[in-house]
Amino acid sequence: MRDRLVNGVCEGRGMRIPARFNGPPGTGNGGWCAGAFATAAGARIGGEGVQVTLRVPPPLETVLELRDGSVWAGDTLVAEVAHVGEVDADVPPVPLEEAVAASKDYPGFAHHPFRTCYVCGPDRAPGDGLRIFPGPLPGDRTAAPWTVPDEVSAETMWAALDCPGGWTAIGGSGRPFVLGRIAATVGELPAPGSECVVVGALSGVNGRKATVDSTVYGPDGRRLARARATWLALVQ
Repeated sequence: MRDRLVNGVCEGRGMRIPARFNGPPGTGNGGWCAGAFATAAGARIGGEGVQVTLRVPPPLETVLELRDGSVWAGDTLVAEVAHVGEVDADVPPVPLEEAVAASKDYPGFAHHPFRTCYVCGPDRAPGDGLRIFPGPLPGDRTAAPWTVPDEVSAETMWAALDCPGGWTAIGGSGRPFVLGRIAATVGELPAPGSECVVVGALSGVNGRKATVDSTVYGPDGRRLARARATWLALVQ
């Protein structure tokens, strides 16, 4: 297979997660990395859902290999990828104005476990991070506006689906959670510069595990992507 460079990730013989796509300091954002792994394993825009299970925090600037549905960093298993067909997750939309209002109360402005996260970190500059700030809504939901970057890709969409779901579990506690597993499907990419709405909902909690759903809606209200994920509370 000939290699192909996408956002600095080399598909085919190997992959490398650029440092700017971090989540917790020194490791990759779970959603962006999962999208990169899914794409390398054959996920396509408008195709079936793909599930990615992260076994260790994805390392940055490290050569990763996809072998038989698993992603490896040398002898370390990083992730497992599986095609799952339909993704049974759908969070109802809210108007852009409601998402903007909710975002003003984003708990991460005051207390954030990973302030430089590529997706939801308030310390990332415009044009550098996605700056998706999901604020609370009634019923264990979140919502945020999202201005789509110029270089939007499947990986970008997986990243956008990631943190708005996670913040339904984190809430105002500030307790660190990280992505453990995500199944997503991307129907289409939004236009660069367009204003989307991303919504999340808490589906259930079992011990340290939280099951969350998230959906990205385009400016015209069409559903563009959706995901179901498991987030894990870190032991403190």
